[in-house]
Amino acid sequence: MTGPQRREQLLDVARELFGRQGFGATSIEEIAAHADVSKPVVYEHFGGKDALHGVVVDREMQRLLGRFTEALSDPGHPRELLQRAALVLLEYIESDTDGFLVLTRDAPVTSGMGSYPSLIGEVARKVEHILGEQFGVRGYDPRLAALYSQALVGMVALVGQWWLDTRSPDKRDVAAHLVNLAYNGLSHLDARPDLFDGPPGP
Repeated sequence: MTGPQRREQLLDVARELFGRQGFGATSIEEIAAHADVSKPVVYEHFGGKDALHGVVVDREMQRLLGRFTEALSDPGHPRELLQRAALVLLEYIESDTDGFLVLTRDAPVTSGMGSYPSLIGEVARKVEHILGEQFGVRGYDPRLAALYSQALVGMVALVGQWWLDTRSPDKRDVAAHLVNLAYNGLSHLDARPDLFDGPPGP
């Protein structure tokens, strides 16, 4: 293998082990054994387990953020965009379970991009831009787009973590229910909502 090929192999092996066992339960010795190399080879490429874990986390975050960016880059009806975002996360959980576990199970020790919540925040900022345009068209205050984007993306992210363990119902059904809750609420937004304090006193 070339140096870059070996590096990618080590990242793939580490991703699988970190995802399956967690950061604490995975050793450099184990990563080296699964990659069929000596421990010094791992240290030569990454310097240690903390640094290796940080690179694995950053690579996963870039991978997932790239999928969100692609899904939300094409214009479309807000309901369709919300459905795309939900399906991106659910499909990632289904096909890249180890990667999702790496992002959500252990806080990254050294990560250039930050943590899973910071990734969700980045996705929310992309959604905020889309919502801001829709709010302007529909007569709502565009400054509230940040609040609503955090609420929507947070809802999808939490449901995704729940679905990781249940895997039921089917991901398309889950996405449909998320869209049903979010969009049917959004379609009847009150421009100036207020909390309900109960019936007036006597």
